[in-house]
Amino acid sequence: MSITTGFIGLGSQGGPMAERMLAGGYPLTVWARRPEALEPFAAQGAIVAASVEDLAASCDHIGVCVVDDAGVAQICDALIPAMRPGSLLAIHSTILPESCVALETRCAERGIAFLDAPVSGGGGGAAAGTLTVMCGGSAEAFAQASPVFATFAGLNVHLGPAGSGQRAKIVNNTLMAANMGLGQAALDAGEALGIDRKALAELIKASSGRSFGFEVLARLPSPAAFAMGAPLLAKDTNLLRDILPGDENAGLLRTAAEPFLSAATGKPL
Repeated sequence: MSITTGFIGLGSQGGPMAERMLAGGYPLTVWARRPEALEPFAAQGAIVAASVEDLAASCDHIGVCVVDDAGVAQICDALIPAMRPGSLLAIHSTILPESCVALETRCAERGIAFLDAPVSGGGGGAAAGTLTVMCGGSAEAFAQASPVFATFAGLNVHLGPAGSGQRAKIVNNTLMAANMGLGQAALDAGEALGIDRKALAELIKASSGRSFGFEVLARLPSPAAFAMGAPLLAKDTNLLRDILPGDENAGLLRTAAEPFLSAATGKPL
């Protein structure tokens, strides 16, 4: 295909997304700090860039999926000055909406299209091509990016101007954390009433109290078993506090999420 793509952030989420882009027929260039992370992509036909700047200069569409604001800022400081006018930058990380507004301004100064496009569905959803992509940016940027996103997305939604995708993702993830916290409270209440925990979990999964968050929780022997995923979910839940300080509804969601996330991470939310 005529669109050349690049990807930075080849972890459990970004790696399968990049693989889907390559499998979808888009020439792919990748970069990572650890050379061993690049080997599987090179074996599938991806080009390995020597630097962030080299990747930037060779691609029409670049996805970034690193962990946090600091990581995105560091990558974009090298990436944006080297990108070609007319190319597009998509931020798949979950970061502050204000950071994305600032990135869009920097991109616009160089004639680069921008979208914040965080995703939901995990590595499994990426590998299956069923991710939900939550987009903030112009309608033109959304249209430009959509063919590439279609390689890994089951649902691709334009939510409004830059930062809108982040706001939606932060609310979504906080709701999941709240559902997990409420699910934990429900199972504990059931045990206090003498109900077998496993039986109650199976019942709820087939009843009106079910949710995706509850189903994840019900698979766990204890909150500590979610130690790998909990820090990122806690980060996103705290981002809601940062963008809506003092908001009653945001506070309700965080209050519901706090007991489970605190138990899973071993520290207060």
